[in-house]
Amino acid sequence: MSRRERPRPRGRPTSRARQADRYELYEKAVQDPDADIQLIDRIFRNHFERRPQLLREDFCGTALLARRWVEKRPDNRAWAIDLDPFPLTWGRENHVAPLRPDQAARIKLIEGDVLDIGHEKVDVTVAFNFSYFLFKTRPELRRYFETARATLKSGGLLLLDAYGGADSQRTGEEPRSVGSFTYVWDQHTFDPITHAVRNYIHFKFHDGSELRRCFRYDWRLWTLPEIQELLIEAGFVRADIYWEGTDSETEEGNNIFTRRKRALDDPAWIAYIAALT
Repeated sequence: MSRRERPRPRGRPTSRARQADRYELYEKAVQDPDADIQLIDRIFRNHFERRPQLLREDFCGTALLARRWVEKRPDNRAWAIDLDPFPLTWGRENHVAPLRPDQAARIKLIEGDVLDIGHEKVDVTVAFNFSYFLFKTRPELRRYFETARATLKSGGLLLLDAYGGADSQRTGEEPRSVGSFTYVWDQHTFDPITHAVRNYIHFKFHDGSELRRCFRYDWRLWTLPEIQELLIEAGFVRADIYWEGTDSETEEGNNIFTRRKRALDDPAWIAYIAALT
């Protein structure tokens, strides 16, 4: 066979990691906006006997929750705020652009600091995925809570999530299978004196490829009593804990959150804090 006739070497097939979209992976692995909306509606209506319409999503990232909010009901509107322009651009292209014109008109994506953005008062403000943990001192976190309270109508709700338990103070990686990939939560460092943590999210694929350190979080691991105390100091009239129930067969969380004042020891828990104006 002549040199010209020899078959050309084939290039290496593109790995799953190189093809992956990190924001799409994050949404699939971390977020469940429909469950979040059900919880928002349930808590709000239990307290105020009306349905919330205007939502503010702080630290919104790609604004997936805000999109689902305006799709949920024709009178729902949403403000979605984040400092990072990259997930916001992705959200405009992938969440706002596909909406019908009437839906798109009811959602506003804003690049800016949640401490500085002003607008009409809303029914509900949310800060999910522990995003407010980026405030590392009591004055900083209290200022955020004061700002959040100022965005709310009389008879409004600030809804937060938090995580904790003994396992949250240990370093290590926790993998979880999500369809065609594995989500890895990496508790990389923990300082028991300051409660400063550094966490990463990695993604692994069946072909052996990986996306390492797709997302990085430098937080303070706040405790529930600290959060409740600061909310009251910031002017909220009450701050209730919604604790997850346990599946009797698997002994894992059942994704059903109810208001609780006491809870049994749990090495790894997620809870919601509902602060009312």
